[in-house]
Amino acid sequence: MNDGFDFDFDLDELAPADDTSAEAVERFWSGDLTAVTKHHITPDRSRGFVVAHDRAATWGAPGAPQVMAIAVERDLQQFTFTLETSHHATLPFAQNWLAERGCPPERITQITKGYAEPDDDLTIQVERQIRESGARYEVLDTYTSDSAPSETWTLARDSQADQVPVRVFLEEWNYDAGTYTMREAAFADVDAAHSWLEDRSGPFPEPPEYSNGNSAVLQARTARAALARSTGAGATPKAGPDVIRTPVPVPVRRPAQGRPL
Repeated sequence: MNDGFDFDFDLDELAPADDTSAEAVERFWSGDLTAVTKHHITPDRSRGFVVAHDRAATWGAPGAPQVMAIAVERDLQQFTFTLETSHHATLPFAQNWLAERGCPPERITQITKGYAEPDDDLTIQVERQIRESGARYEVLDTYTSDSAPSETWTLARDSQADQVPVRVFLEEWNYDAGTYTMREAAFADVDAAHSWLEDRSGPFPEPPEYSNGNSAVLQARTARAALARSTGAGATPKAGPDVIRTPVPVPVRRPAQGRPL
């Protein structure tokens, strides 16, 4: 087993169950990873799930995703294991990937201290929508910028959208405040989405379903506006007790590969 693997999956006495797992182990070096959240299936810890920040991604191709999801399953009768990994631009898409592989979503929302936190309730609701979406979104493209502007976006096709089915989930960081926002934009096609990302002209193109009362995102916004009216325009509403706050890792700023510190 790779000596750099330190996420306590207890694989030292086990062999890879297939070629995919063997190749994953060869590529895997946990010394480059910082665990953000993890969960083990009890009582025998036969399955493990981790979301980690991959610092090595900052040395790779510009724009590469920096969040890694890891799923491990141990067969204690055959003394084998399977290991799957997948990179994502943002934490909720990584959580969704793990949920699709059997991890209870609520078990990977407890985030290690020291990471940026959601700036508002709208961010929390958009992230929850992604995390609990199942196979709803087909990811088409991503980009992570860890220098100005500090942001990442995920371009996806929404299988439940009757109109403007191409969605962009835009995450923007405020390093000074230690917070970030997540917003969803809607487009008719991929070209329109890329054009908007390149020039950011015109108003933010929110999805049409935001205007109906069944949208959880709209409900969060309405509640926020109502609280602001009742407590004064300068008030900052707090998330309700049923809202899970899911901070994300602040990306490492790139060294001199065209990405100044």
